[in-house]
Amino acid sequence: MAIELSNLMERSLSMLSSDHKSVVSMNLFVALLCACIVIGHLLEENRWMNESITALIIGLCTGIVILLTTNGTSSHVLMFSEDLFFIYLLPPIIFNAGFQVKKKQFFRNFMTIMLFGAVGTLISFVIISAGAVHFFKQMNIGTLKIGDYLAIGAIFAATDSVCTLQVLNQDETPLLYSLVFGEGVVNDATSVVLFNAIQSFDLSHINLSIALKFVGSFFYLFIASTMLGVIAGLLSAFIIKKLYMGRHSTDREVALMILMAYLSYMLAELFYLSGILTVFFCGIVMSHYTWHNVTESSRVTTKHAFATLSFVAEIFIFLYVGMDALDIEKWRVVRDSPGKSVGVSAILLGLVLLGRAAFVFPLSFLSNLTKKSSHEKIGLKQQLTIWWAGLMRGAVSMALAYKQFTSSGHTKLHGNAIMITSTITVVLFSTVVFGLMTQPLVRILLPSSKNLSRMLSDESSTPKSFIVPLLGNGQGSEADLKTPNVTRPTSLRMLLATPSHTVHHYWRKFDDAFMRPVFGGRGFVPVVPGSPLEQSVHQWQQQ
Repeated sequence: MAIELSNLMERSLSMLSSDHKSVVSMNLFVALLCACIVIGHLLEENRWMNESITALIIGLCTGIVILLTTNGTSSHVLMFSEDLFFIYLLPPIIFNAGFQVKKKQFFRNFMTIMLFGAVGTLISFVIISAGAVHFFKQMNIGTLKIGDYLAIGAIFAATDSVCTLQVLNQDETPLLYSLVFGEGVVNDATSVVLFNAIQSFDLSHINLSIALKFVGSFFYLFIASTMLGVIAGLLSAFIIKKLYMGRHSTDREVALMILMAYLSYMLAELFYLSGILTVFFCGIVMSHYTWHNVTESSRVTTKHAFATLSFVAEIFIFLYVGMDALDIEKWRVVRDSPGKSVGVSAILLGLVLLGRAAFVFPLSFLSNLTKKSSHEKIGLKQQLTIWWAGLMRGAVSMALAYKQFTSSGHTKLHGNAIMITSTITVVLFSTVVFGLMTQPLVRILLPSSKNLSRMLSDESSTPKSFIVPLLGNGQGSEADLKTPNVTRPTSLRMLLATPSHTVHHYWRKFDDAFMRPVFGGRGFVPVVPGSPLEQSVHQWQQQ
């Protein structure tokens, strides 16, 4: 009996000790998040240093301190978990990207964005995978299978354009910002879809049948994920429009929007689809319909709530990446071959540079063939900026690498350890070095403010009938469609260019006749007398 009580007390003490360690870790991590926010605020005027680089550097410094205090046994405050990243941190970032996206610019350049984000990612994937097979087999880094080489292509095809977006000005360079932003989201989604398709197939014996199934699986995941996001967004709009919860509680409106957005992501994961694509398009649909169905106070609340969640999640990710870079366990596995690890990292960086250039410049040339006005074309300096924006690798690459080459964040295999340490090296080098060089490069490449103002004035005089967005905000009225003396594009240009007069005209008719009466949105929201929506709807009807 005494022995059992003694064992019970020991287990209780160990559990209490473990719980206390978790509390200490969370306290330290939250304090570091606060430090990142404060330092980022102090560096607000210094566009060389953004919050991503700040969080990485703070994470590295914290990892060094922990290594020294634990005598080199650990650098972690929290253990890395793919579930933590994909289920809790990534959804608010991607959803906010879709929710805050400038739909006018996004859909005006939709074909170019999809060309870069989807086709370009596939080109980069093929080049990086082929290069990995060619070089890594000669280096004999470990027992990597064909599925691992293809996974490497998907991992390093995923870009992270946060640093460039924080330097670019959305008002001064709307075309460039729209292309970099839109391509970044579609690129991440395409990379994850590719990665999931690779993991779902046995690629050890590739033949024509397996290759066709792989391609079919990719397109199925892409289309099904997009449709699920659209359906989830429309469902949230329909429920809030019919129930009009704002009459009684704005809290319920906000809670339902947040939970429906998160539900769309989890449903995609449940059905083995791409949660990134799903929650991104859910965000676009919610901003087009659902957001207009809620009260004014709920609009302000949701806008800032989604932006805040995304902001904290981004800092959390980069802070952890910086700390995990010093994980002694992985570096101990590859300490007998440091030169090989450096060589792999250098090859991967070279392949990233080559894969990026292989599609940015050719696809920009193809895109320019469909443009008539010179200001709509992507100039060489803009192409260089787009190329540079996609060179940085970040959290998505880290998470996919952990998913492929580790088990619960641990690995003992030499080849897998080399791939993890090389991924960490590429992410750190590209984010810090390329990120710090972004500001001076953008200043050199982009036109001066005088040229920009002239370009913007030219753009404002461009007939809207050919560049009006597919999902407008009610700004492109029918008066724009009656602009005289407009040169009509050729049939080829009509097919390949951005959404034209006819496409937008029929979309607006369909949206006004069928979609908005059912799902709400600007102009069709049921108005309760005295409600915050009454004034906004009245103003819209007068436009």
